Amino acid sequence: MPHFYFLSILCNAASGYILAFRKEEIREEGFSFSFDNGVFRLVLGVISVFTGLLKILSPMAGNIPVIGDLVPALANLAGGFVLAFEYYRNHTTLRSEAVEKLDSIIEKNKKAAGSFFIGAAVLHFVFYPILFL
Repeated sequence: MPHFYFLSILCNAASGYILAFRKEEIREEGFSFSFDNGVFRLVLGVISVFTGLLKILSPMAGNIPVIGDLVPALANLAGGFVLAFEYYRNHTTLRSEAVEKLDSIIEKNKKAAGSFFIGAAVLHFVFYPILFL
């Protein structure tokens, strides 16, 4: 479906931009349409995960189901998870060894993952009929 195709590109590009180029200076003064707003990042993360799930279930016409849009769908799921996890990490007082380990892995690979998400968005936009993109 074309609207999920566009939403997938938009979410991948936005989450990639946030992870690769934005600093960790998150403002929590209510909701605003800013990449530095924590609630906006959470909403973008939830929309990304939702879009990734729907991209797996309904690929563009002509592609093989499930496999056809696999890379952008997985990028949506991963990007949405990272944004939602950052919100959770910044708002919880509970700390566990698993959360700390996951946080260190995300922080170590944040720029590379963001660049991958932007690349997936660009490739998905340019080469839409190709399998896996």
